[in-house]
Amino acid sequence: MIYKFRLISDEESRFKLEIEADADDTFFNLRNAILEAAGYTKDQVDSFIICDEDWNKDKEVTLVDMGSDSDQDIWLMDETRLSDLIEDEGQKLMFEFDILSNRGFFMEMKELIPSKHLSQPLCTRKSGTAPKQILDLDAFEPTSAKGATAVGIDDLGEDFYGSDEFNEDELDASYNDVDFE
Repeated sequence: MIYKFRLISDEESRFKLEIEADADDTFFNLRNAILEAAGYTKDQVDSFIICDEDWNKDKEVTLVDMGSDSDQDIWLMDETRLSDLIEDEGQKLMFEFDILSNRGFFMEMKELIPSKHLSQPLCTRKSGTAPKQILDLDAFEPTSAKGATAVGIDDLGEDFYGSDEFNEDELDASYNDVDFE
């Protein structure tokens, strides 16, 4: 069975991805397909957040065991199959690619394709340019040699990196309405 995911960014409204992956594949392989499609490196810590229908965090699938003392189950990307946590069309997820700045892609499993299989996840559609993978926080520190007040990282509002609010209709948008590269 193949899962078809649609990904969008709240930072770059024209950026959209469609990734297909076999239900028996791991979150680690899905991660790699997303990073490659976005043009990102694979040397950062990232995670998948399984969300409820209102985008509230339900479970987290991490790249490495963070050593949490929590009673919650630990889900590791290389050990967890997509079918372990995703069952239905419409399942909402987030892929956090910049954990330090709490930035990521909104994802939704848009279609379940039975009786087909893939050996590796693949990007089937891409539109727009991905947001920068890691923000250079030093670029926001005061640098004025003339004593002028520059905007520092502490002066940035909570909405600077993008909003947790987005137009959910973008996930439902027909690809006939979107220009793909």
